[in-house]
Amino acid sequence: MTVGHGTAKRRRGAVLEAAILAAVLQELGASGYAGMSMDAVAERARVSKASLYRRWSGKSELIVAAVYRILPDADEIPDTGSLRADLLVALGDAAAQLAGPAGAGMRGILSDALGDPGVADELRSRRKGRGDAVMREIVRRARARGELGDGDLSPRVLEVGHAMLRHEFLFGGDVTEEYVTSLVDEVVLPILVVTSPPAP
Repeated sequence: MTVGHGTAKRRRGAVLEAAILAAVLQELGASGYAGMSMDAVAERARVSKASLYRRWSGKSELIVAAVYRILPDADEIPDTGSLRADLLVALGDAAAQLAGPAGAGMRGILSDALGDPGVADELRSRRKGRGDAVMREIVRRARARGELGDGDLSPRVLEVGHAMLRHEFLFGGDVTEEYVTSLVDEVVLPILVVTSPPAP
């Protein structure tokens, strides 16, 4: 026990925050959204509850932070060499995250957001961050390869893939590989090509 406390005391800043957010996802996997508590996360992360509340106001804000932390950054999406394959990888990764503890957390948070303006505001502030950046990077690569032109793309065009993925997750159940493929081939790829056609 003494060693554990000593280890916890040495963790600071980003290292401590990463340990806490990892504990959130572990606790979601073990107990689900309804069963997760700040006490359980603190115990799993071997920190005091005060450490949690200094950073996050409560359970919902803590889960939002944990879920969005594991979403890939734009520079983490591999360059496959084609626009279609890049889209399949990016949206497939997002679907895989929703299939795990992060998805359980998101369903619970969205339920809470219906009655809590603070939770809704937190979700809105993060909604377009990494997904938007990933799409912009995929478009940039496609333009460099000559697969797309330089036309302006509206935020709605960039958001449509992730928005439909979330909708399927919330109302259709599990997001299958077949759904991701059809989403890319029937919606996202055609919209990108039509709105930003490659040079003749």
